[in-house]
Amino acid sequence: MQNISRTNTRRQLGHELLFCAWLANATGGDRYEYHRGFLAKDLDNGPKRRLGDKERKVLERLAERVRWASEKGCVHLLQERLGPDCYSYIAVARPRAPGARHPLADIELAEVA
Repeated sequence: MQNISRTNTRRQLGHELLFCAWLANATGGDRYEYHRGFLAKDLDNGPKRRLGDKERKVLERLAERVRWASEKGCVHLLQERLGPDCYSYIAVARPRAPGARHPLADIELAEVA
């Protein structure tokens, strides 16, 4: 089993386009912390919500894009427990085959806008 180093983790929280920029340049094993907290609770829109509407929508788009990248086979998703109700959510880039189509080529411009 391969041990993934924590030394190359980039922590740039908060925006879908930052994640896409990272993904475009990531090599196999690169790590990207896309959220720190409790994702399910932070995305909640109920009376006990933790984030304002704007912040929650930005996080929701980011989480959707990270999930998309996982479904496309571009990243593995990890969670690291930091404490009670606090986790680090990490995307780990998977190696790309030589000559493989770039994963971001599948994003439609309407989705990004």
